[in-house]
Amino acid sequence: MSSKIFSAAVVGLDAELVEVEADILNAPLGAFIIVGLPDAAVSEARERVRSAIKNSGFNFPKRKVTVNLAPADLRKQGPSYDLPIAVCILAATKKINCANFDNFLFVGELALNGELRPVNGLLPMALKARASGLTTIFVPAANAAEAKLVKDIEVIPINSLSELVGHLEGVKTIPCAPYTEFNFSNIKINFDMAHIRGQEHVKRAMEIAAAGAHNLLMSGPPGSGKTLIARTLPSILPNLSLKEALEITKIYSVAGELPPQTPLMTSRPFRSPHHTASGVALVGGGAWPRPGEISLAHRGVLFLDEFAEFSRQVLENLRQPLEDGIIHVSRAASNLSFPAKFVLIAATNPCPCGYLGDQEKNCVCSSAQIINYKKKISGPILDRIDLHIEVPRIKFDKLASDIDGENSANIKARVESARLEQTERFKNTDFITNSEMSSAAVKHFCQVDSASTNLLHRAVDQLHLSARGYFRVLKVSRTIADLAGEQKILTPHIAEALQYRPRVE
Repeated sequence: MSSKIFSAAVVGLDAELVEVEADILNAPLGAFIIVGLPDAAVSEARERVRSAIKNSGFNFPKRKVTVNLAPADLRKQGPSYDLPIAVCILAATKKINCANFDNFLFVGELALNGELRPVNGLLPMALKARASGLTTIFVPAANAAEAKLVKDIEVIPINSLSELVGHLEGVKTIPCAPYTEFNFSNIKINFDMAHIRGQEHVKRAMEIAAAGAHNLLMSGPPGSGKTLIARTLPSILPNLSLKEALEITKIYSVAGELPPQTPLMTSRPFRSPHHTASGVALVGGGAWPRPGEISLAHRGVLFLDEFAEFSRQVLENLRQPLEDGIIHVSRAASNLSFPAKFVLIAATNPCPCGYLGDQEKNCVCSSAQIINYKKKISGPILDRIDLHIEVPRIKFDKLASDIDGENSANIKARVESARLEQTERFKNTDFITNSEMSSAAVKHFCQVDSASTNLLHRAVDQLHLSARGYFRVLKVSRTIADLAGEQKILTPHIAEALQYRPRVE
């Protein structure tokens, strides 16, 4: 006796269909074997499935049970195959009388008592089921809202194995999970721009960074407000679109980072890894490659505090994603790509003691210490950062002032207006923000007049701009023009953009 049903395996951020086959043989030993490149968690499903079937009121076959997970050359990991294996065995032993499993997909981890536990990666599995023409997906009840983010497919929430059997046999039908509408505008603001005293030029740079998704580096003494300023950036970023929310949710689902009772990520992520983080933690990887911090910050903010304290080797891993918005992870097990279109906000001290150039406290570092400290961040990494800004110490009169600065809501309105200009500009392209433009797109969308061309020519000579730096100046200029509501890039826009390039010493 044999049976076959469908499940799914997560590969990177996508899923592949897996055929689960069960065969019952009249062998005297009563062995239970799982084949098809299973990892330890899949192999341990034998004990979970055996106990779940018995504790759900069914008899586990006392003959040889062979379960095959096909395709055999695709590695299988995690406990999500528990439910399909159990259903396949029950179908093979005629404990389930269901005419056709061809349009069904089963996913879920079984407890020993037969209850269903949630698993990771439901969103890509549901997307794959719909793309493969399947009509119904059976998932743990805790995952139902996530799976139902995919329209045009029935999602059946399951609490236990016995409940599923009753549904399949028509004893008690389980209603489909309803689709839920989500609100992307009612986002709680934890840090508002109005709470930042002074630092108007820094807030202007943050507005530009938010409007065009540009990377920004802040340098200043300890206590000048760099961390607080960075944490206000999400409050001025535009609301997520449904497409962006689904992209982020898929990443968090696969990584197992989706918050409880949160089927859809409705706010932009803000990731702040510690400076001791490893390269794998930052870019992703592992024996079974998983997204790292830069992918978890996709369409949001990656904040690297104490930038110069990160290992130089770790920071060099940022070169490709800062340039391409994607990270390719090559491991012995597989080669995968993860999206990484984030806004990098970095904060650093100007020297080891932090007071180089401070007007009130003398720097105690030697010249050699300062040089070695600055060498921790390579030139190619600095060249990939669009906005470089100094954050000075805040004067007492501004710190003690009762007058709030401009609030985040007003700044966000200007940012959203600039983003709408970009949406209209790039409607026939793959770009979303100005920072994503290719060199060819910059030449097309960032044309300048003769006066601006002369200014750029002088800047390239005096600031020793690289080709990359030149194009980044034009991208920032385009964003500044968008914030000003100008269709053309004017000389003042170029001049302001040049102020944010680092000075070559």
